[in-house]
Amino acid sequence: MQLRVEGISHAYGGLTVLSALSFEVREGETLAVIGPSGCGKSTLLGILGGILQPATGRVALEGALPADCLNPITYVFQDFALLPWRTVAGNVALPLEHHPLSAAERDRRVGAALSLIGLDDFAEAFPKQLSGGMRQRVGIARAIVVRPAILLLDEPLSALDAQTRELLSEELLAIWLRERTTSVYVTHNLLEALHLADRVAVLSRRPGRLARMVEVKVPRAERGDPAHAAELARLHDELWGLMRGEAQAADREIQHG
Repeated sequence: MQLRVEGISHAYGGLTVLSALSFEVREGETLAVIGPSGCGKSTLLGILGGILQPATGRVALEGALPADCLNPITYVFQDFALLPWRTVAGNVALPLEHHPLSAAERDRRVGAALSLIGLDDFAEAFPKQLSGGMRQRVGIARAIVVRPAILLLDEPLSALDAQTRELLSEELLAIWLRERTTSVYVTHNLLEALHLADRVAVLSRRPGRLARMVEVKVPRAERGDPAHAAELARLHDELWGLMRGEAQAADREIQHG
């Protein structure tokens, strides 16, 4: 399934945060969204997920849902938002409770999600017993247990330390290479965007407009190969060149606007 964004604009009161934004997310693609602070990245994700209604424009889902899809769109947030009184398996099972599934089917789905994210041995643990990285893995498993057609991720690694971010980034890449879930990934981290995404949408400072769509032609499975280091470094410099002036202007607006 693919996602099409057509002429999206949005404002909070008199403050316009997104303006005339159009792009598509191809089936099976991971699109990273970067931009200066305050440019509307999280607002955009809320509109894509149907949490917010845009002032103008529309979002369209195109194509057939996967056969075992329970929720067309689901989120992974920066905040793990786990229920402390539930086990890992209980947290992952939470979104299944609104669907008419047998106990055996719920257990099968939970087991498959835990296995995919490497949590088989932690099913009966409670969130307080887990590291930050492990708690975020539970959040990811909870999102994929419904087999979404579209996965929306709002800076899911930003609260983690650098080493854990690196490990979880590798695991996310492995999952996407296997599952091919259409995904939109909001991040401030340019290296993370280049590691995970097929394309990178660069937004301008507020109101957020599409400044550039940058394609990462290095195959995702080969991003760690030293042979591609020069190309990825070139793309990083290109992204930062697009971002730097906008980020400086946005910072002045935040400080003095």
